[in-house]
Amino acid sequence: MDLVKSNAAGLALAFASAVALSTASAQAAPADGEALFKGRCQMCHTHKVDGKNGVGPALYGIAKRPAASVPAFNYSAALKNSKLVWTEAVLDKFLLAPSKMVPGTRMVTAVPSATERKAVIAYLLSAK
Repeated sequence: MDLVKSNAAGLALAFASAVALSTASAQAAPADGEALFKGRCQMCHTHKVDGKNGVGPALYGIAKRPAASVPAFNYSAALKNSKLVWTEAVLDKFLLAPSKMVPGTRMVTAVPSATERKAVIAYLLSAK
């Protein structure tokens, strides 16, 4: 009987630890996103107060901004007509598959990892 209780307690502890670890890994930090942004996005985009447009538009202050609204950037007609507003949920869906969400967009780089998307989005939305 003691062996059964011991195994049940061990199993409960293992389950609780797994839940805690999965919750912690699902929470994305802006610092993680900054590193990912620099490695994956910075070749086309900037993310600083005075950032300039490049191959892609400057992304500083993207939170709750309408899509295709950065001055002096030549957006695709598809993104101009999308009527999207950049919220966390919209960014998540867009970064998962830009061409599926907005057929005709010029954005071709996707972020298939949910953890990486969350981190990049946390970084993008951290700019106030």
